[in-house]
Amino acid sequence: MSRREIETGTQTCEAYVDDGVAVITLNRPEARNALSRPMLDALETTLDHAERAPDVRVVVVTGAGKAFCAGGDVKSMAAGQASELTLDERIHLQRLSQRNTAGRMYLMPKPVIAALPGAAAGAGLSIALAADLRVMADTAFITTAFARVGFSGDYGGTYFLSQLVGQGKAREMYFLSSRVTAAQCLELGIANRVVPVAELLEQTMTLARQLTAGPPIAYRYMKENFNRVAQGADVIECLDLEATHHVHSGLSDDHKNAAQAFVDKREPVFKGA
Repeated sequence: MSRREIETGTQTCEAYVDDGVAVITLNRPEARNALSRPMLDALETTLDHAERAPDVRVVVVTGAGKAFCAGGDVKSMAAGQASELTLDERIHLQRLSQRNTAGRMYLMPKPVIAALPGAAAGAGLSIALAADLRVMADTAFITTAFARVGFSGDYGGTYFLSQLVGQGKAREMYFLSSRVTAAQCLELGIANRVVPVAELLEQTMTLARQLTAGPPIAYRYMKENFNRVAQGADVIECLDLEATHHVHSGLSDDHKNAAQAFVDKREPVFKGA
């Protein structure tokens, strides 16, 4: 398949689709990919496109240069730019932005990988945590950073981090804003893989293509099963949901073809039907 560019409307967020993988790059390297309004708006629309596009099976989110994302643009905050919006309007827009970026990554029925070439801080960390899997360069690190600038935290970081490391460790990381290395992230279960920085994109794309060769219907149900557990469903709800999804996926052509491939001792081909 040929590479297809995705129009984002801004140079601060670039995206393309290559062989079933949508690659979204936060592109403000001079500011460590700090979030701006044009970047966040583009991330929203691009994630929406990737979720809907039939030629996309896996989404990769990464950052240009030596950082993943430094979070909010603190320099702009320090400049004290006035807003003409009311408090309620600002809160509503913030909620929409969070739901349509981190929330969409977490909930979309396709695997999402965050590839971290360097620092992920504040809201940038929250966005990375919203992904299903994280591949970190060996030189990368994370930090919640919010306490250092008097913020409580946004973009779902408290939820996502608690799911990964538990409430106690998550609270410590939020209160102290300590720097956590890639090796420590691997030990904590935050990172799924740590690779040499020069091999980050290559190894991330190798992982993504492993997933594009997998069963999209089953992946969708797997994500919904895991998310229901994270949302506090009791064991009976989880068992019942698993049963429903398991039977549904068993009726798919993908399952039937894969079962026959197993008997024939060949690799299955999943078409998402």
